[in-house]
Amino acid sequence: MTETIVTVTKKGQATIPKELREKHKIGKKVLAVDTKEGVLLKPVLDPLMEKGSLNDLLRGKTSRQLIEEARSVEIKREKRLLRDRKIN
Repeated sequence: MTETIVTVTKKGQATIPKELREKHKIGKKVLAVDTKEGVLLKPVLDPLMEKGSLNDLLRGKTSRQLIEEARSVEIKREKRLLRDRKIN
């Protein structure tokens, strides 16, 4: 276990040493947990970086693009259903 003393500013900010940030894959956010021994900082994983996430499936599309794509598919489906109704 690594122990390092860090300075805490008047605003309560502390810098997590680079080696620890890299080792524990700490990004922009951490979860602060109040424990009996003190404050425990746990990494908050970025879902886009997670293996098994939807990142590959979504291919970097924005939510707006995904909605427009879904609507387009739905419109095509509805047109096909209406056309099939007219035939029968």
